[in-house]
Amino acid sequence: MDLIATLKKHFGYDQFRPLQEEIIRDALAGRDVFVLMPTGGGKSLCFQLPALMRDGLTIVVSPLISLMKDQVDALQTSGIPATYLNSTLDRDESKARWRGLHRGEYRMLYVAPERLMLETFLERALNWRIAQFAIDEAHCISEWGHDFRPEYRDLKKLREHFPDAPVIALTATATERVRADIVKQLKLREPRCYVASFDRPNLTYRVVPKTAPYEQLLAFIRSRPDNSGIVYCASRKSTESLARNLSEDGISAKPYHAGLTSSERTKHQEAFLRDDVRVVTATIAFGMGINKPNVRFVVHYDLPKNLESYYQETGRAGRDGLPSECVLLFSASDVAKQIHFIDEKSESEARIARAQLQQMVHYAETRECRRMTLLRYFGEEFAEPSCDGCDNCLTPRETFDGTIPAQKFLSCVHRILAKSGFGFGLNHVVDVLRGADTEAIRQRSHNELSTYGIGHDLKRESWQAIGRELLRLGLVECAPGRFATLSLTPAGLETLRTRTPVTLTKQVDIAERAARSRIGAIACDELLFEQLRGLRRRLADERDVPAYVIFSDVTLREMARNYPATPTEFRRIPGVGEQKLKDFAEPFLSEIRAYLTTNERRTFTEDGGPLRPPRRARLNDSQLETLRRFQRGDAVEDIARARGFVRSTIYGHLLAAIESGKLPQARQRFFTPAQEKEIAAAFQRISDGNLVDVTALLGNKYDIGELRIFRAFAAHSRAQSQR
Repeated sequence: MDLIATLKKHFGYDQFRPLQEEIIRDALAGRDVFVLMPTGGGKSLCFQLPALMRDGLTIVVSPLISLMKDQVDALQTSGIPATYLNSTLDRDESKARWRGLHRGEYRMLYVAPERLMLETFLERALNWRIAQFAIDEAHCISEWGHDFRPEYRDLKKLREHFPDAPVIALTATATERVRADIVKQLKLREPRCYVASFDRPNLTYRVVPKTAPYEQLLAFIRSRPDNSGIVYCASRKSTESLARNLSEDGISAKPYHAGLTSSERTKHQEAFLRDDVRVVTATIAFGMGINKPNVRFVVHYDLPKNLESYYQETGRAGRDGLPSECVLLFSASDVAKQIHFIDEKSESEARIARAQLQQMVHYAETRECRRMTLLRYFGEEFAEPSCDGCDNCLTPRETFDGTIPAQKFLSCVHRILAKSGFGFGLNHVVDVLRGADTEAIRQRSHNELSTYGIGHDLKRESWQAIGRELLRLGLVECAPGRFATLSLTPAGLETLRTRTPVTLTKQVDIAERAARSRIGAIACDELLFEQLRGLRRRLADERDVPAYVIFSDVTLREMARNYPATPTEFRRIPGVGEQKLKDFAEPFLSEIRAYLTTNERRTFTEDGGPLRPPRRARLNDSQLETLRRFQRGDAVEDIARARGFVRSTIYGHLLAAIESGKLPQARQRFFTPAQEKEIAAAFQRISDGNLVDVTALLGNKYDIGELRIFRAFAAHSRAQSQR
């Protein structure tokens, strides 16, 4: 069966993401494959599609049994015969699934490594026709990885029991050392290794000085009332207290950590997956393999131990490709805590941990592009000087001599503590500096301090920024607790005593700085989108599955953008396969029709927002090979034939090359002037830019891939003219 046809039939998409087709073709050819692809990049499809196209059973090794049901539910909703075996099943259900496996009723089986490697399990599996093994979260097999799991080590015995079964190993994060160890431990034979870009362009990264952490977190979550997210904490105690405080303040939240019972963890995770709870406050025990695509923010309440963990945890945001946020609350006191824990380790462990902490601190304190810093850690260079997707790029800063204001601030903190015997928060310190007449100041006699009013020349916001900067520099520290108080660190006391020069930064004033057109954003009728979300929730509750199993947010936004009115139009929406067309077309079309009886249909520009040049992503090896052949003069058809790909994949490679700036003058290779005029006229007539409709209007003379190429060149030209 044709790859694209199978993709559309079962998953509802008419094109692959980068590297997917190449990986799938190698898997279908029976080769061992190693895949490193960021969360949200489409790893699962790399073994799910081959499982549908090959005879036999694909065994998927998954570390978390609590996720298996949702993964299998999602496949079954798409009409794919899949099952799982784990300890949550009762005796009768387990027996029924074993019978189904022996009869060959399933294409995929999800199982934990410790169950798979039981001798009794392996004996039964020897009677099955095994098409392939898919090892998910493969970094767990390596002691060099950030999440080593001893039970994964036994998987190397699979080769002895099933010498002819190909293996595909997949992970979202692994350094070169870990990659090599995965290949070695699993005994992969001459594997094809695919390493996708680590860049997550739809994620925005920010580091915020931790001044009053709970108040900062609460304000952040309240400003995003419709979004769900994960808050990572360093301790179980913090997860419990944060969840309790957030709940008291009207934010539905549950804790998740290893100290909870298995049933409690499962209950809290399912509540989050099914949108019954907006926020999970968690230790690193939560999230690996988390299958919730619409996590809109990840907040690190405490400093992660290393950049690899940080990348993995932030990767749980925006798996569906829609814009999402990653925020790190940072303070010097968190660094001191980490150092204290490191000092309790053996010298060899401590040496590694200190190096990892230093890299994490550099990321938090750097003034360069955070995306660039993060990618460089994984050996990838970011091509652009600015990513427009981190705080340092969105609000660049310049340095100035801040010795005098720093001395005033440090002196004020020191004198308040000496006067009262305990510290106060940032806002109170700023009030004293500016000479405010407040009850708290009068009550504590802080208006009698020599620092009272010495900062009246600066605005409140400026003093707050200076305080946050001194926290970042480690001259001031924030006491733990719900109401954080400030005190000087030893370095701060020394700076105050010796009047050491202090360099501070301030935001660059850029007149009319262009707002960032957020990568992945899909403009749509927001009111209709909310109604469709409500319908999705009701359907999910009826079927006892998470809402995203019905349709993703991306699919709902496409519905609320295109207003499909017939089953044929509904079928064109990305994410609508044959089974979901049968099951869900009627209720969603009815909802849209009812909405349009009282609301006007709206139209949207192709990108839904202000035009900006596409970010220049790094091309992968396969895309570069297509580009090389195209630049030497090969036609698209010849490249596809020579490389064993369909035309749409080659067009996808060339589209990536155009968007990365590698083919600026190649427009004439694709279209004559007459063709450009004809296509442009068609786009003008189809107001919403739906490519299927444009293709039909043009009499199916052009592939959708060609129209995407045209659109990319047009966007590039408009962006150039607006500079």
